[in-house]
Amino acid sequence: MSDRRNFVKRSFLSSAAMLAGSRLLAGSGNEPQEKKYNTVKGKPIVISTWDFGKEANAVAWEVLEKYGRAVDAVEAGVKVPEADPFNQSVGYGGRPDRDGRVTLDACIMDEHGGCGSVMALEHIVHAISVARMVMDKTPHVALVGDGALQFALENGFHKQNLLTKKSEEEWKDWLKTHEYNPVKNIENIKPGGKHNHDTIGMLAMDAHGNLGGACTTSGMAFKMHGRVGDSPIIGAGLYVDNEVGAATSSGLGEEVIRTVGSHLVVELMRMGYSPEGACKKAVERVLRYNPGNPRDIQVGFLALNKHGEYGGYALQKGFSFAVRGLSREEVIEAKSLT
Repeated sequence: MSDRRNFVKRSFLSSAAMLAGSRLLAGSGNEPQEKKYNTVKGKPIVISTWDFGKEANAVAWEVLEKYGRAVDAVEAGVKVPEADPFNQSVGYGGRPDRDGRVTLDACIMDEHGGCGSVMALEHIVHAISVARMVMDKTPHVALVGDGALQFALENGFHKQNLLTKKSEEEWKDWLKTHEYNPVKNIENIKPGGKHNHDTIGMLAMDAHGNLGGACTTSGMAFKMHGRVGDSPIIGAGLYVDNEVGAATSSGLGEEVIRTVGSHLVVELMRMGYSPEGACKKAVERVLRYNPGNPRDIQVGFLALNKHGEYGGYALQKGFSFAVRGLSREEVIEAKSLT
């Protein structure tokens, strides 16, 4: 455990040094400078991607209001959509790959830099809890495929058929054409959309001022078997630094991986950007890699800093996030570039 955490910390310090010494941020030279953060204690908060995050936040809040750890709260929260057969982008009921197999990806991070991940996991509803067990019980960060399933079964998880009748019918309908052209714009990937391929990312700060984050998904509908997006990749789909803040992402995973997006957002907050401002800069980075037709893709980022400030930003309109705190509970439409 300590070796893994030290590795994460060393990797983080190295990347921070490279970031400070390079021209990472294009602009006038007047960008914010490194900012020191003092945490806010006694004011827990949880935020998550999409409007269905509201129900997940409610369960996470039950942990936070009892002075529980942020990492426990986010694990409990994202288990809600994982178990919902009507949410076809996360967990049970998720749309399958082109071979008709439902494969899940998830990762989790705590306030100590501990992290765990599973990729291409089959037959287990709560991928996030397997990822948590990887973090807590192994010297590794990630387990994949059959190895992840073997680990889950050896630790008390039970196999279940994750392919619901609705998702199976959609897959069989897709087989008639084998046309793989997933709709990436946000209006078409909200729950209930024809080719929903999204995720839930959740970030929390507990009453002690510590951060935690979780991310879980069933990935793109009708993807190639074995495809893994950003959601289970530490630094891409999720990153938590208890000194600065946390970030998560949603949308086309390949583009988030290309920019190491969530880590980028946290480093931008370290340099003084607000959560929303950091998310916007990261989205601009995605756009820079896709100058041709940005309407073909959608990426959104969500961030929370140690002051308890939060914000999100997306490439296209339609990205929303849910917030639950001591004095508010709401769903917010994020700003976007287009």
